[in-house]
Amino acid sequence: MEKVFVLKGLDCPNCSAKIEKEVGELEGITSSTVNLMKQTLTITLDEDRARTITPIIESIVHTHEPDVEVQEQSEASPGCSEENENTRNRIIRLAAGAILYAIIMVLHSFYSFTGITYLAGLIAAYFILGYDVLWQALRNITHGRIFDEHFLMSISTIGAFGIGEYPEAVAVMLFYQIGEWFQDMAVDRSRRSISGLMDIRPDVAHIRQDGKEITVAPDTIAIGSTIIVHPGERIPLDGQVISGSSLLDTRALTGESVPRRVHSGDTALSGCIAKDGVIEIKVSRTFGESTASKIIDLVQNAASRKAPTERFITRFCRYYTPFVVFSALLLGLVPPLFFGGLWADWLIRSFIFLVISCPCALVISIPLTFFSGIGAASRKGILVKGSNYLEALTQLGTVVFDKTGTLTKGVFRVTAIDSTDNFSKDTVLHLAALAESQSRHPIAQSIRQAWKNPIDTTTLSDYQELSGLGICVVYRGKEILAGNETLLHQKHITFTPSPAAGTKVYIAYGGSYAGCLHITDEIKEDSRQAIQGLKDAGVSQTVMLTGDAEDIGRTVSQKLGLDTYYAQLLPQDKVDRLEELDAHKQIGKKLAFVGDGINDAPVLARADVGIAMGGLGSDAAIEAADVVLMTDEPSKLVTAIRVARATKGIAWQNIVLALGIKGLLLILGALGMATMWEAVFGDVGVMILAVLNSMRALRA
Repeated sequence: MEKVFVLKGLDCPNCSAKIEKEVGELEGITSSTVNLMKQTLTITLDEDRARTITPIIESIVHTHEPDVEVQEQSEASPGCSEENENTRNRIIRLAAGAILYAIIMVLHSFYSFTGITYLAGLIAAYFILGYDVLWQALRNITHGRIFDEHFLMSISTIGAFGIGEYPEAVAVMLFYQIGEWFQDMAVDRSRRSISGLMDIRPDVAHIRQDGKEITVAPDTIAIGSTIIVHPGERIPLDGQVISGSSLLDTRALTGESVPRRVHSGDTALSGCIAKDGVIEIKVSRTFGESTASKIIDLVQNAASRKAPTERFITRFCRYYTPFVVFSALLLGLVPPLFFGGLWADWLIRSFIFLVISCPCALVISIPLTFFSGIGAASRKGILVKGSNYLEALTQLGTVVFDKTGTLTKGVFRVTAIDSTDNFSKDTVLHLAALAESQSRHPIAQSIRQAWKNPIDTTTLSDYQELSGLGICVVYRGKEILAGNETLLHQKHITFTPSPAAGTKVYIAYGGSYAGCLHITDEIKEDSRQAIQGLKDAGVSQTVMLTGDAEDIGRTVSQKLGLDTYYAQLLPQDKVDRLEELDAHKQIGKKLAFVGDGINDAPVLARADVGIAMGGLGSDAAIEAADVVLMTDEPSKLVTAIRVARATKGIAWQNIVLALGIKGLLLILGALGMATMWEAVFGDVGVMILAVLNSMRALRA
């Protein structure tokens, strides 16, 4: 079973990683995931552990973050005022400590303020600023957790006091706390930025009741109800426009700035804003299943899937911190024992070494970078379900496309009808419309639109949709077949295949061949641009898989400049072809599949990165995908790659920045060429620079 806990007030990526790890190691826990953006801990556990797990989780959380409130999700309350109060108290404490420290240093510099009063003032400033760090370090030590940033800060600053470096000790604690404040602000800003972006789900909806328009909660509205949306309001639920017309601002869903007009019969998605007209919408999905709700859920849960770079940094810091502690110990003890020199000088060097070595810059900035990159992608109408998939987009070597609805518009028209002597063209079209009356396939829709007359489904029975073949249904005691050549061959129908290029639907009735419908599908305007953009981005192989005939596949492939194509494929054949391509992909490269239909779900799930078209795409495809393009533009994939590469580039900038500066300062500190002030910069300064650099990913 699954339990979700709200960790109210959790802002530290380092602490969240430790909590996730320790909870995951508990007996009976099969998985543990901390979502920093939502401030939640999600665990999967045995049922017999469910009743006793809460106090254990509270203990683990409070070991790392004493001020974090732990609640089961059903019990959690917003607590905004409480958070504001904590922030206010923190600012007051920092200001008080900083002012006291500044006053003492001014008096010391200009009025020879020394002695016991001077020392007492510095100690008071130190405890005002750092009592929480000291207390947390002590708590962690009693629980057997020594090697963390609280321990490093405590031992280095107390050590600085011990050797007479009083101002430096206070300065280290002051700037460490300022750095922590900057970190929390950055995480909160990123959270609010994404939350603001995701604020696309209205709290109210308008319906008519007893001739009056009333306002109700959207989650109380049932499927089939009619809602009213006024200009300037956000659509609360998905549905079909039944009255009125309006321009819809779709930026929140698609990232597109150009509004689109909807009329009666058009689909209207939740999260869009009506601009210039009143529309009435017949609801087709409940509030929880609406497009807006799904988008919010996808983005908010993306943080739970860690990128390889994030996991590497977590593992690295697990060994890095104990290593530098022992290195500092050796630096303080070994040289004076074997090479001589003052103990105080070498102890100063070891404390400087400890301050510089704190890994906060890496632990904080790397998750924040990917966090921000996912937010930047969502702004552009690209939903990435995890930072692991965001990083995978930077390694694409092979991109495989479905054809219909992905590279082509998926909007079909019946352009010609062939019939035999025993059947008229109208009869052939009528039989085809009857057969396709219950199918949601775009080709089926085009046939029904071409018929234009009502379809009496009560005359039909034994409906079967044969995947990759077509449809079989009984009409007035005789069987209608509507599908490809393979279907008619399997049913032993005698006919002559049409030599014309394009999509063809063959019709048979009562065991006799009736005729053929010719259907056209247009290539999307930006499909060629997308293929060229992928090649420019370094993708070595572009492939198309289609169930259409060989001539159609060849024509589309040539027009778009694809490297290769495979035609006449059943859904299982697509999986087989994908596995072949995957087996021969370049070492170190990833394979992506881009599709939109329900039959693409198995292929999407099998690919390294499954990418679904969200505009016309099916729910099944979107659920199976790792990345969702909220428009039907293949070129958005190129944008996704660009955002992913920018994000990863920023992450590695932070790694090089942090390790480079810290490495240099560690050498200087060990040689006695760096003071405590350089050490403060090596810790807090580098952390602030890395965090600020991480925020650039929001604009990737």
